[in-house]
Amino acid sequence: MAVSELLAGLGAGVVVNGRDEEAAAQAAQHIPGAVCHPGSPADPAVADALVQTCAREFGRIDIVINCAGTAEPAGSSILTVTSEQFHDLLDAHLSTAFEMCRAAAPRMAEQRSGAIVNTSSFAYLGDYGGTGYPAGKGAVNGLTLAVAAELKEYGVRANVVCPGAKTRLSTGPDYESHIAELNRRGLLDEVSTQGALDAAPPEYVAPTYAYLVSDLAEHVTGQIFIAAGGFVGRFDRPTPAIIAYRDHHDSPPWSIEEIAAKFRALAV
Repeated sequence: MAVSELLAGLGAGVVVNGRDEEAAAQAAQHIPGAVCHPGSPADPAVADALVQTCAREFGRIDIVINCAGTAEPAGSSILTVTSEQFHDLLDAHLSTAFEMCRAAAPRMAEQRSGAIVNTSSFAYLGDYGGTGYPAGKGAVNGLTLAVAAELKEYGVRANVVCPGAKTRLSTGPDYESHIAELNRRGLLDEVSTQGALDAAPPEYVAPTYAYLVSDLAEHVTGQIFIAAGGFVGRFDRPTPAIIAYRDHHDSPPWSIEEIAAKFRALAV
């Protein structure tokens, strides 16, 4: 909601979406000129309707911000998660982003302008436990990089924000117990633990989203950014590091022993 409020204050027309119709309507009431269209964008029909609503109400669609997700079931891990739970989590995190990108991209490509910002999470690194949440957020990163590459020639940009903010998903005794347990298990260090328990309000994250959809970021695309309180950062694009090489045209495949020796050398 903080992002929508900021963009509306900067003059953008806003269409508010949420799976909970009442919550979405209440949010829209606090944003001047906003229009509410509830439903899950993971449903292609809802995603299409959202884009159509924006075009009808405001004449065009220039910005798509996907900020959707749901918490991993309490205590969930690869040892306990069900297939149904895993697919539900992928639906909430990945399918919503994909369907909105799919629905908006043709219009943006035709007008040769537009900005998409998808929301990921530090959790994609696996440090916060679970399976479907990190898998979904990691997939959002890959999706966004692909969308950015495909739409660059049309002048359409796509980036990711990994926010750190105090929301309903990161508040309460269950969340605090979860973070403490991750720290006990050694998944989260002390700095990350304290940051998770003392996150800043969403208003500290919103300016990064607003920057990425503005003309100030006209040359920024295919990047994964971090916005957490006063910390703004970026994940470097992964690049392969050469461990060993030989030309396959005149050399046999590496033996298992040779590969093991190369990897052992990395630990020295």
